Amino acid sequence: MYMNNKLSKAVRLAIIFGAASATAFATSVNAAEEEAAKKVERIEVTGSRLSRADMEGSLPVVVFDRATIEASGDISVSDFLRETNFNSFGSYQSSSGSSWGGFSGISLRGLGESRTLILVDGRRAPTSPMVGAAQDLNSIPLAAVERVEVLSAGASAIYGSDALGGVVNIITRKDFDGVQLTYGLGKPTNDGGDTEEGSILIGASSAKSRVLAGASFNSRDIIYTRDRDYWYAAPGGSVYSNNFSTSTSTAVSSRLAHPTYGTAVPGLCTNGDDSDLFYMNTANGTCQFNHSATSANLTSSKNFSVFGNASYDINDDWSMFFNSSVAKSETRGRYAPVPSSPFPGGAIAIPKGTPNHPATSPTDGGLNPEWNDPYYQTLADTDLFLFHRFAALGNRDSFSETTTHSFSGGIEGTLGIVDVDAGVRYIQSRATDMGYNYVVGGLAQIPITQGKYNIYDPFSGDPKGLGFTTTILRDMKTSIKEFYLNGSVDMFEMSGGTAALSMGVEYREEFYQDNYDPLSESGQVVGSAGNSSAGSRDITALYGEVLFPLLDKLELSVAGRYDKYSDYGSDFSPMASLRFQPIDSLTLRATYGEGFRAPTLNALNSKPSFSAAFTNDRQTCEMAMGVPACSVQVTSWGISNPNLESEKSKQYGLGLAWAATDWLNMTADYYSIKITNQISTIGVDTVIGCYRGSVENCPPGISLFPVGTSAGGAQSNLGLGVELDPATGGIVFVQTGSGNLGFTKTSGVDLALNTNFDLEEYGQLRSTLNASYVTNYSGTNGVNIAGREGLPKLRGSLNTTWSISDFSVVWNMSYIHTTESIVYRDWLTDPAGQTFEEYSEGLQGKKLTSYLTHNLQVNYNTGWDATITVGVKNLTDRDPTYDRLYQNYGSDTVNTELYDPWGRVPYVRYTQRF
Repeated sequence: MYMNNKLSKAVRLAIIFGAASATAFATSVNAAEEEAAKKVERIEVTGSRLSRADMEGSLPVVVFDRATIEASGDISVSDFLRETNFNSFGSYQSSSGSSWGGFSGISLRGLGESRTLILVDGRRAPTSPMVGAAQDLNSIPLAAVERVEVLSAGASAIYGSDALGGVVNIITRKDFDGVQLTYGLGKPTNDGGDTEEGSILIGASSAKSRVLAGASFNSRDIIYTRDRDYWYAAPGGSVYSNNFSTSTSTAVSSRLAHPTYGTAVPGLCTNGDDSDLFYMNTANGTCQFNHSATSANLTSSKNFSVFGNASYDINDDWSMFFNSSVAKSETRGRYAPVPSSPFPGGAIAIPKGTPNHPATSPTDGGLNPEWNDPYYQTLADTDLFLFHRFAALGNRDSFSETTTHSFSGGIEGTLGIVDVDAGVRYIQSRATDMGYNYVVGGLAQIPITQGKYNIYDPFSGDPKGLGFTTTILRDMKTSIKEFYLNGSVDMFEMSGGTAALSMGVEYREEFYQDNYDPLSESGQVVGSAGNSSAGSRDITALYGEVLFPLLDKLELSVAGRYDKYSDYGSDFSPMASLRFQPIDSLTLRATYGEGFRAPTLNALNSKPSFSAAFTNDRQTCEMAMGVPACSVQVTSWGISNPNLESEKSKQYGLGLAWAATDWLNMTADYYSIKITNQISTIGVDTVIGCYRGSVENCPPGISLFPVGTSAGGAQSNLGLGVELDPATGGIVFVQTGSGNLGFTKTSGVDLALNTNFDLEEYGQLRSTLNASYVTNYSGTNGVNIAGREGLPKLRGSLNTTWSISDFSVVWNMSYIHTTESIVYRDWLTDPAGQTFEEYSEGLQGKKLTSYLTHNLQVNYNTGWDATITVGVKNLTDRDPTYDRLYQNYGSDTVNTELYDPWGRVPYVRYTQRF
């Protein structure tokens, strides 16, 4: 928001309650000085378009300043925000084996990354092309950040769609004179995850102009599953190893029962394997593949960015500004070798009489050294199927690269009595994802049938020379073109002061593209699947906000926003809030608002994608398998849903901010958010359950397709639905996708407590306690699941800084409360009647332990204008919390979105100023 340019350089944003103690003008000044001070203090706070003199408004906003960010020891914006208490249940970070490999986000209130709106200097941040429905923190360089403001209440009335869970506004550096160089290294005491960071800032200003430019980079090495004990206490397992089956189903009823080999193909598992990749599971007679020995859990990441901004005062009333940045991020992931899933037709076919059939004699080209075994001879006239791991091809490697360009410019000034802010923006993010060592199923079937690929000894020969490997590719892009115009004006005097109005208009064009290579899109690539999507739309928004000072100590704010989408429709979001200050040191606040989230471009524009989806539907099992219970694949197409509607939300909050003394202040805020008509993924079982009546809460638009629909393939115009066999009622064909289904409700309390002690000759001691307690997190069934595994009720942090002379010592503690174990939740539904001790084998309690980490940092300000920083993150090398029973059986039960997987990380950082 515009401020008098002659005063703007004096503005220093007071850190509001929740980050540090708020400051206020308390000196005795004459009338002219008071008026000037008011102008200086009028700033725009996240959650409002109006500039105001009082920092503590009617909405809860927590500010993390630059000093707090640097004291965290983090090297990226995503790492810093992931550790905050508002990220209730954790958030996605770049993981190996995921189509979101290069993405990192934040999920306020546990409502999802796509329901958290990220702003940069008050404007919408770039949408990740890999996700299509959330904004990527990797595109924002940490070196460019001045502070982070978190509005922990929904604010659709101010900022529009995506703000259901809250808003994160990242304010970039602008006032900087001189040159600053920073370089740092981090080395975990466990293997993997080494970090490196560096940046340069150059800034200059004059009486009428200001310019800042900078560049930064950070990197973190890959972490392999085998490098962490809690991921690799026991070998991972997968039936997609080297196992025969009598059908395309992995069900027990389809397994072979060889007295020695069970269902395993003789060879890799039965003879032993020096690489420890293949092993026999003697409990069920299956060959298993230890995918944990080769795969990575978290990707490596490299981020590089250059950025700059400038402003120029045209005269005392008008100024112009320009911002630009280019950010590039790269990630590398490693997955286990390709499993034969999804495979065209459901599984690899081993026809009778072919060389790889276990009963084919060597004289007929048979490859099984045990071909004459009596059990195998009983299968001589039976076609078999194979669940296989193409380990001889090597691991699958994935490389992703995202480049984001951002340009914006505009003017600020006064037109008569109206303060005006107008600008244009263009943002483009382009990403590619390359995957190596994948298999084309249709091509692989040929040498397997011919016997050129030996399933009994696939490491013999050169399987890559058989011509069935491929490199897969995704090409992704998002862009935003935006124009905005805001105006604010003081309207009239009221009992408590001057009523103010802010109004604005925005026009935005959005584009989204996610194209898979043709082989992936057609379902021919084994170990991968693709669903291309592309679309565009334009959004026009009108919004307004009015501040009414009803009494000297009582303010009412009313806001509303109308958004019209070219491809979807329109929505209106209202909001009202009260601020009451009975005494100077105490502020009471209350707010109510309604919001929406429009269907995303990828949900509305996805191309049809084939899948042989599994179901245990009774009629389908009887039709396909002749039994009432099974797991069977059916022809399924994932489509975009033309009947998709927007999500709706209602939220309210009550809070207080109390400056108790000059050394103590605090805030406490209660929130309640309910999201209805929420957009959910609707699978096969939900579609058929809605038709049969076994699912009560169903999305609109699910229908029964006419007989013969499946002959035409995917038909998006029909929406979600199913074609049934008229004789048996079994599923013949089903279309799945996104739909509006159910609701989510959450509520809780946020607490912030700040102290500041002047110890005179012993320095200064400052502490900040932030905590969030989730009282309810429930869905359509009304069950409160807060406190279950992955959903802690309480998260908090205590940050303490002692500064004396040229030294400062920072001690940060981060806490995640105990949760129910997965084992306990499974035991509650166990039909065997075991005690919990018997069920858990004594390895795991009903509760997972709480998680407390300590971060220590020491800073020394040298005599040559430099700062030397030495620190340790996770000082006690605390392992993530996990279920020991499942970990004992080789399952990956560590929640890396919630818990720190890096372990103890000593680091050093050097900053030089000129």
